[in-house]
Amino acid sequence: MKLEKGIIKETFLDGSVRIECPHELIPAPGQYLLAHANASDAPLADPVFFSHSAPNGFVTAPPTPNSWMPGTILNLRGPLGHGFAIPVAARKIALIAFDDYPARLHGLIPLALNQNAEVVLLCDSQVNDLPEVVEVQPVKAMQDILLWADYAAVDVSRGKVNQLREKIMEQGHVRMRPEAQVLIRTQMPCGALAECGVCAVTIGHYWKMACKDGPVFGLNELL
Repeated sequence: MKLEKGIIKETFLDGSVRIECPHELIPAPGQYLLAHANASDAPLADPVFFSHSAPNGFVTAPPTPNSWMPGTILNLRGPLGHGFAIPVAARKIALIAFDDYPARLHGLIPLALNQNAEVVLLCDSQVNDLPEVVEVQPVKAMQDILLWADYAAVDVSRGKVNQLREKIMEQGHVRMRPEAQVLIRTQMPCGALAECGVCAVTIGHYWKMACKDGPVFGLNELL
C-alpha cells in the first residue's frame, strides 16, 4: 500500500475522471484507492475504483465528487482490498452489473479477451465504446448466462445483496462455481485502518468488512 499524490487530468460527463498517478497506485479491477482532494474541507476520503487504463494513470468508475476538476491534486492511499481474479482456464465469462452502470467491471474485459474468452456483459443501462466481440444482454438473462459461464463477476450495492441472492436461488439447479465473485459497493471511510464497521456485510454467519475482507467476495460465500 502506498501513500502518494495524483492529479486529475480530465473529467467526463458521466462523473468519471482521469487520474495521473504513480503506476504502483493503480488499483486492479475490484480494488480501490482512498482519495482526498488537497486542501479540501471534506471530512472523509472517497473510494475510487478502476474503470480502464489511461496514459500514466487510469480512468475511474463514476461517480466522483463534483468538486474534482482538472488540476485538482489528490492525496491517494492504496491500492486497497481484494479485487477480481479471472481463472486462467476461464473461456466463458459473464460480467453482471446487477443494479448500476458497469464501469467497475470494464477493466476485466481486456483481461478476458487476452485469454481468448467469450464475454457477455449484463446490465440495464446504456453502455458505449465496448469491443464488438462483447455481447450485451439485460440483467433478466442472468440465470441463463450463469449456466453458460465458467466465471462470473458481479457488481452490486450492499443494499441489493439480498435481492441478488434471491435471484440466483430462484432456480435451485443454478450451480454457482467457486470462481464466481461479487464486488459489494458500500461506503468505506476508514480504508481498513479503524475497523469502524460502516462497511460491514454479512458473509455466512459472520460480519466481514468490505474495506479489507472485500470489497470482492466469493459468491458462494454470500449464498
